[in-house]
Amino acid sequence: MGPPGRGRRARSGAGRSAMAGAPRLVLLLSGKRKSGKDFVAEQLRSRLGPDVCAVLRLSAPLKEQYAQEHGLDFPQLLGAGDYKERYRQDMIRWGEERRRADPGFFCRAAVRGAVQPVWVVSDTRRPSDVAWFRAAYGPAVRTVRVQASEEARTSRGWAFVAGVDDAESECGLDQGLAFDWTLHNDGDAAALEGQLRAVLRAVQDQL
Repeated sequence: MGPPGRGRRARSGAGRSAMAGAPRLVLLLSGKRKSGKDFVAEQLRSRLGPDVCAVLRLSAPLKEQYAQEHGLDFPQLLGAGDYKERYRQDMIRWGEERRRADPGFFCRAAVRGAVQPVWVVSDTRRPSDVAWFRAAYGPAVRTVRVQASEEARTSRGWAFVAGVDDAESECGLDQGLAFDWTLHNDGDAAALEGQLRAVLRAVQDQL
């Protein structure tokens, strides 16, 4: 599918407050734990430059609010170590409660202050996340799936955890969404490079 045009963007109630400084392109990255979403996001930002591309994380405002309410160490919750894993299941439960009350709560917080023309959302997890961004930014939104085999993910430290890997936060976008790009990140750097170039060409066409 070709890159989005610069047509008039949708202005529904869900996204009206986010429209001032609307980006030209929003890439919504999704994928399983240890598939390499953050790595791909950082590769895109490094190629485009920080003045052009912002990496946004829906989990950052979630973790910040969760840390404040529970008296926890926010920087450690942002990391990839055991500290975050200790609280992961309860954060998932707490986050779902917030989303049920206000599906756009974390999306609005994540985009606040972003001024670059390209946004890469590195941890899109649920249909409600995609719906919010499409309502807010319309045809500027594109979806990117980062795929990796279980063998590759295991080599990066992944192990199945009941209540995490079978929860909506991991499985919500497994079906029902036709991705604009699917990137295979199994450890072949040259293969991934070719796939990234295809995405970058589409991005450059919008700038």
